[in-house]
Amino acid sequence: MKRVLITGANGLLGQKLITALIEDYELLATARAEKPVLQSPTFQYRPLNIEKYRECKAVIEDFQPDVIINAAAFTNVDACEVEKEACWRANVKGVENLVHASRNRMIQLIHISTDYIFDGKNGPYREDDRPNPPCYYGKAKLASENVIKASGIPFTIVRTSVVYGVGVDVKSNFFLWVYQNLKQGKPIRVVTDQYNTPTLVDDLAEGIHLILNRPFLGVIHISGADFVHRYQMAVQIAETFGFDPSLITPITTDQLQQQAPRPFKAGLKIDKAIQELGFHPKTLKESLVYLKTTLSK
Repeated sequence: MKRVLITGANGLLGQKLITALIEDYELLATARAEKPVLQSPTFQYRPLNIEKYRECKAVIEDFQPDVIINAAAFTNVDACEVEKEACWRANVKGVENLVHASRNRMIQLIHISTDYIFDGKNGPYREDDRPNPPCYYGKAKLASENVIKASGIPFTIVRTSVVYGVGVDVKSNFFLWVYQNLKQGKPIRVVTDQYNTPTLVDDLAEGIHLILNRPFLGVIHISGADFVHRYQMAVQIAETFGFDPSLITPITTDQLQQQAPRPFKAGLKIDKAIQELGFHPKTLKESLVYLKTTLSK
């Protein structure tokens, strides 16, 4: 049975990866916290801060994984614009540490990247389109991709877009923000000029499962198939859950005064994942119905 080490295992994607992979692989889940969010005797857990090389080296040498999935990241786009050093440590230095600690045994690294490496002028984007990140978060994630490509180790870079879903004690994401506010009857303002291909986290985890089964090396896009702006998604959430859509006011990005510049038409084309992996994500509508069922349990 292959050994898989997961970083960022207490986050939204990390939790779903554990669920998706637990039956087929021997897992070591890692995160900064002393204890795992998900409790189970079927996988191991160990605290790990990927920003510290000695910790990376010790954990990797002890567990000797066949594959590392790096789901650890600093993903708050506006905070990254202000806290540049913290962003770089988490998103680039941490990746450098994993790469260096993996090189002796040539361990495959599966790394999660983003559509924010593109400028958002002509999305959705293919794998070979030219990156041109508009914000510091995107620049750091692009730098992490370049570190991996230059490393010589076997790698898979998985770019995704606006990951959403539900988990245990997870940070807020766009779906949760809309859902929680509308459920409480609170009005929200949502932009009509930021397009992406929103990705149900369960589908992303399953896509990574498919990569492990192949195995696939190189760069690949795994996201939802619906190319929508945020307001469209918010309205669909309201309609699916029976909330009042009049609580949602459409606005444009300039009215938000966000700290970090956003790519307006980002999003990803997933033809390669469909053809080479057999990846078939749920539609946005199907994903929201799935979440409604999950939240009603």
